[in-house]
Order: sequence, then C-alpha cells, then structure tokens
Amino acid sequence: MSTSEVGSKLDYSPVSWREYFDQMEDVNVGLADSRDVFRIYKAGNDGPLLVLLHGGGHSALSWAVFTTAIASRVTCRVLAMDLRGHGATLVRQSDDFSTQTMSSDVANVIRACYGETPPPIVLIGHGVGGAIAVHTASNMLLPTTVGLVAIDVVEGSAMEALHSIQNFLKGRPKSFKSMDHAIEWSVKSGQIRNLESARVSMVGQIKRCEVEEADTLEQASPVTDVVVECNEEFYDQSYVNDKEIAASEVSLSDCTETLMSVYKWRIDLSKSEKYWDGWFRGTSNLFLACNLPKLLLLAGIDRLDRDLTIGQMQGKFMMQVLPPCGHAVQEDKPDKVAEAVAAFLLRHKFAEARRETRSSNSFTQ
Repeated sequence: MSTSEVGSKLDYSPVSWREYFDQMEDVNVGLADSRDVFRIYKAGNDGPLLVLLHGGGHSALSWAVFTTAIASRVTCRVLAMDLRGHGATLVRQSDDFSTQTMSSDVANVIRACYGETPPPIVLIGHGVGGAIAVHTASNMLLPTTVGLVAIDVVEGSAMEALHSIQNFLKGRPKSFKSMDHAIEWSVKSGQIRNLESARVSMVGQIKRCEVEEADTLEQASPVTDVVVECNEEFYDQSYVNDKEIAASEVSLSDCTETLMSVYKWRIDLSKSEKYWDGWFRGTSNLFLACNLPKLLLLAGIDRLDRDLTIGQMQGKFMMQVLPPCGHAVQEDKPDKVAEAVAAFLLRHKFAEARRETRSSNSFTQ
C-alpha cells in the first residue's frame, strides 16, 4: 500500500468495497434491448431492508463505513445503490435527474432484486438522495416501506445555497494525478472529514481516464491546506487553488501530446443544474405529509427551515442534531449516524438489537 508523503504520513490508498459490503451486483432494469444497469452493494440477510440513497456527486460507497456500523448494532439488510449518472451505474438517459425518474429508479431496482413483495423497507437518503427518498415514500412507490430517514436535507437551506453550487464546482480540482491524491484532497479540503470513509468512497466519485498530456494542465497541483467554507448541497467545503485556475488559462500550443492517466470526476454536476430546484422545492412539506415514522438527522440546527421547525414542535418526526461535521454526515460521523438510525429502528420495532458486544468493532468517529 502506498503512503502519501504530503503532510503527515497517513495512508491515502484506496480500500475495496469488500471490506464493508457482502456483495456487489449490477441490476438490469427495463426491456432486454434497452436496459439500464444499476450498481448496488448489499450486506446482511435478515431483518428490515435499509435502502441507502447517496447525495449528489457521491456514490453508494459513501455508505460503506455506516453499513458496518449499523450492522453491528441491529439485525438488518442493506442495499446501497449508485443513482443514475453516478458511480458505476449506466443508463441510457444519464442526464435525466428529475425526482420522478430517480424515485422510479429506486422502485425499479428494489423490484428487480426482491419482486413484488420485498421485506419491510426503511428508506434512508442523504442530500439529494434524501429528497429522492422523500419522493419515493410520498408517492408510495414501494408499498412495504415502513420508515423514512432524511440526512441533512432541508428545503430552506438547500434552496438558499443553490446559487453558490456552480462556483463551488468551478473551484474544485478538475482532475487528480492518482486515486491517492484524490483521497488526500477530499480529506484535506474537508469534503470528507474521515479518512477511513474517504479511502473507500472516493473510488465511486472519480475514475481513471487516458488523456493527452495537454489536457492535464487543469490537474490539481500538490495538495495544500487551503480551505474555503462553502455552504451548499453537494459538499460543505471547497478546495480552491489559484495556481490551478491560472494553469487552465495557459496556452496549450507548446505541449507535447502524449497519453497519460489522470483521475476525473465521474459526473459533471454542473450539467444537472436545471434539476436542482426540483430536487428540493416542496420537500419539507412532502416529508411532513408522509404517513410513516420519520427521522431527520442534521449536521447543524441552523439548517432547519420554518416548515420543519413547526413540524418538529408538533412532534411529527424524530430529529437529532449530530456533533460538528460536514455535509457528508454519514461519512464524517458513521458511528453517530448508525446510533441514531439504530435507535429509530428499535423504537419502532423495525429491527432487533444485536446481542454481540460492540467492543470488537472499532470505527473512525
């Protein structure tokens, strides 16, 4: 395993999904001649089915460390899927990010895996995935759904932040020299504040590309500790490097064009802009109207909007504010999120507690 020499000698090498999930599958949805293929990761064989939906730009692997944490607390099954346009999922219309299409994808994948009578389902979504979970539950697309968990998805704060997303996307590195460099950047920039999670989840965010050397001037220069706060939907903080921006403006005329490998983002989030408003508008009231036991997990109390504040005061849902962490809540604090979700599952008798002691399980807080 390679170790980055920048800063302290921490190990920024990638870790396999096999360390956290039991199996990986590519699920075919649709007719034989026009199938969409969704990448899913599964764990567990008994108990309720936790359907995990990641945030914008992330992948199912953002739930890896959480999966181990929740499985040590309660008996449950986990299915984490790469949403369309994300991770290793391949669909014909990869630029259709409407809530209707994406919530239908969730239902189609579950149906393909479990038929018409899946186990009791608890939908758990983070960010955009939280909005998709709310729409899936609200439209009753999965009749065996018994519970809903939304993680850091609040209509009010999300709508306010939409205008800043494009600036954030322009500010982050366009590519990386290696997977190790990408993992290092994700941690040092504050995008993911937990090295264990970054080592498994960044693999789902970037991919190796063969490019001409002339194209690599936009590449991230060596990682620095420059961090800029950015309160928006996809990530909580942004890494901005003036040298990188300047390099992208340099003339390419004198570059030798030889092929080399770089690692680039799997999805160009800026192209999904026309859907951003639709992801969140009306989500708070849809969440409140869902006639299911509900849990809202927040990275900060300041994220609550008016509708949710009133609903919380009326006791319409359980809410928990987690210790200081970034927007990637389940990656930054997997144990805390697992504890909250386990308490929710146990309170409503959706799952049974594990009898084994937890002392043998160590997780990065």
